[in-house]
Amino acid sequence: MPVLPILTVESVTVQDLSGVQGEMATRKFQQLSVLIMSTAAFTMCFAAWMLFAVIGIPIKEILALNETQFGLLAATPVLTGSLIRLPLGMLTDRYGGRIVFFVLMLCTVVPIWMIGEATAYWQFLLSGLFVGFAGGSFSVGIAYCARWFERQNQGFAMGVFGAGNSGAAMTKFVAPTLVVMFGWQMVPQVYAAAMLITALAFWFFTYEDPTHRVHSSITFRDQLRVLKDPRVWKYCQYYSIVFGGYVGLSLWMTKYYVNEFGMGLQTAALLAACFSLPGGVLRAVGGWLSDRYGAHKVTWWVMWVSWVCLFLLSYPHTEFTVQTVDGPRTFNIHLNVWVFTTLMFIVGVAFAFGKASVFKYISNEFPGEIGAVSGIVGLVGGMGGFLLPIMFGALLDLTGVRSSAFMLLYGVTWVSLIWMYLTEVRRTDLLDGHEAGTGSTKA
Repeated sequence: MPVLPILTVESVTVQDLSGVQGEMATRKFQQLSVLIMSTAAFTMCFAAWMLFAVIGIPIKEILALNETQFGLLAATPVLTGSLIRLPLGMLTDRYGGRIVFFVLMLCTVVPIWMIGEATAYWQFLLSGLFVGFAGGSFSVGIAYCARWFERQNQGFAMGVFGAGNSGAAMTKFVAPTLVVMFGWQMVPQVYAAAMLITALAFWFFTYEDPTHRVHSSITFRDQLRVLKDPRVWKYCQYYSIVFGGYVGLSLWMTKYYVNEFGMGLQTAALLAACFSLPGGVLRAVGGWLSDRYGAHKVTWWVMWVSWVCLFLLSYPHTEFTVQTVDGPRTFNIHLNVWVFTTLMFIVGVAFAFGKASVFKYISNEFPGEIGAVSGIVGLVGGMGGFLLPIMFGALLDLTGVRSSAFMLLYGVTWVSLIWMYLTEVRRTDLLDGHEAGTGSTKA
């Protein structure tokens, strides 16, 4: 008789365990599916966002644009993609990422197609403004993915999703080939069809969890209160370098190779991808490093590596003559294409790690407002990506020095390093010194 209760208890336990394991398996499958499809969707959106980086070059020749006008053309999609990130982040908190992401992608299909129909400069700018909605997908997807994962794995998950930045490299591989084979007008048509297919696939292979939504009693005004937190603005500054700089250089580098090194469009785009590809794909590694070593340590090293590389890239092509005992001697200082590309590759890797580490800061310190805060930080970072190509063009028109683009980024990196030192490094040192002093006094 005593055996029966024991068997009953054991059978219930086994059933319970089986149910729990089934639920865990289902949850892991959903996590994986959401992450893969969101990353694929973001990759497509980012590829469309960077479209003018390639097709803008033949358009510049057709319309006889100057450097500033080209910079504005390339950066126009980045403007709307940046401004819309904050409201999209808040909408994601309220309504869930799945529906917001899907509708957003559908809204870009027609504007992408219309680029191929444009003939005047203002028409390209107008189409670019609506295509820019694709860039807002980041603040949607980052919050959508983060909430599907445990806190200790959020850095990695956000890093994997952020690898969708590699869409910039995809455009540099695909678009030049289409331009050469079929003409630049074919590129928007292909991208519009690809965006529609991606949107449908995303809808059918992703899931929604109602518990991820912010309670309806929380208003948009409540969500915007995070703007009063100085940490948010600090992370905006960091992101304006690692993401704004990434976007700005992704838009600018193909033309830089064409003009500085005299290369054809396909070769220039391929070498430019040496920056764009690691800057996107390795973001997942940056997320893993941020989970393991902390957001501060990763970001600190990212800023220093970027600072050194940008200093070297900033040095313009220089020729100078020295009077020697044997007469005048001329020296030539100039980065060849392979040294230049190597430095750009290192900067791309650093930016990839930095993009992940900044959002690790956010997931750690603002777990309840990921959508709103990521929207704000993404907006400011994206605005950096909008302003930088225009400033690159203006500086080039003003100075005639192509490396002035890197001089500008070098200065902005200095600002981030000083801010980080004053608010994180120096503060930590002072706190440690105070604790040590307190302890010795007590002793």
